[in-house]
Amino acid sequence: MQDNAGQDKKSRKWIIAAVVAGVLVVGGGIGAAFATGMVGPSAGDQPATATASATPSVSAAPVSITTTPADGAVEVNPASMPTVTATNATIKKVSLKPETGGETVDGVLSADAATWTADEPLVFNAKYAMDVVLIDQAGKESTRSQTFETVKPANEANAFMYPQNASVVGVGQPIEINFSEPVTNKDAVEQAIKITSTSGQTGAFHWITDNKVRYRPEAFWAPNSAITVDMQLFGVDFGNGMIGNFNETRTFNTHNTRLAVVDNATKTMQVFIDGQLVRTFPVTLGEPTWPSPSGYQVVVSQHEKLPFRAESIGLKPGDPDYYEPFDASWASRLTNSGVFVHQALDGAVGALGRINVSHGCVGMSAEGAKYFYDTFEPGDVVQVLNTEAGPVSVDDGFGDWNVPWDQYAGQP
Repeated sequence: MQDNAGQDKKSRKWIIAAVVAGVLVVGGGIGAAFATGMVGPSAGDQPATATASATPSVSAAPVSITTTPADGAVEVNPASMPTVTATNATIKKVSLKPETGGETVDGVLSADAATWTADEPLVFNAKYAMDVVLIDQAGKESTRSQTFETVKPANEANAFMYPQNASVVGVGQPIEINFSEPVTNKDAVEQAIKITSTSGQTGAFHWITDNKVRYRPEAFWAPNSAITVDMQLFGVDFGNGMIGNFNETRTFNTHNTRLAVVDNATKTMQVFIDGQLVRTFPVTLGEPTWPSPSGYQVVVSQHEKLPFRAESIGLKPGDPDYYEPFDASWASRLTNSGVFVHQALDGAVGALGRINVSHGCVGMSAEGAKYFYDTFEPGDVVQVLNTEAGPVSVDDGFGDWNVPWDQYAGQP
């Protein structure tokens, strides 16, 4: 008769699988986690002897969890929703919160208790601790712990929009969004920004630089309408590892239509309110060496008094076109390069309606300049005709309306 006990004394080999990309593997029922390697039986698992109980022990298949993000991950997008999936076990509980303190992240457990998914975003610049309580097939409970870190401040990206929320502007005001970091994933950013209007108008984005985008409809905004900009940029990858850090919705309104048509051929400004001609004023424009730009120009800002310095347009004392410093009255800016509607100096009043003597600005009488200042607001439109200069460029103030629609909307 053979000695069965002798066979039971043969050695056993335990193989523990390697952990890869956030998977923790544990030998069935022993409750300890191993990275890699071979581990022999513990003292409590000595070979059976002839005196061992005849009742077999309950064994459980090896337990593993797969997590996203993986254990030790860094620069995790806080908009990502962490998940835990258990194999050969059910999930009893998951605790996920910043190590330094804070609210526990809520999550949802699947019907079979095999998968847990966070249902709220994380925060930037935090090290998160995740503790997962599991129950294996033998009913034994154990806990697995790991950590990961979210995007640091250096990789956060912000944005700033004009017009301001709840503001009222003219019908010619494009939307401008300036980003704190260059945007290379432009499609992703555009898709995260939804723009609607009560007039039903749709428009197109046009990138001025990698940090600045504009948006306008094909024609001017409808008067007395509301435009809503819904920016869902939290977690959006701007490119180069930069991640958007906010969601925000803004609404602004347009007032009635106000248009000033300045014609160099007649040296006049005609003011149209809601399409009706209401006033006409004589003007002086840029002299031949400083011609006023043509095309559509949008009021950017307005100043009751504003210092004018020749140095701001590249002139210095001794230059033939240099002028002494003065404070312009009723100044409404049209371009970043220095074109304004303003009250002409006393010495230029005689030129109004006759000849051009300015450095590109639209000079008016005291009455005319104040009327324009009082009647027009940022976003209102000035159209300049028949000058020797080309139209204002898209990046010089708001020259967007001078770009043909197919080129504006079809930007590569």
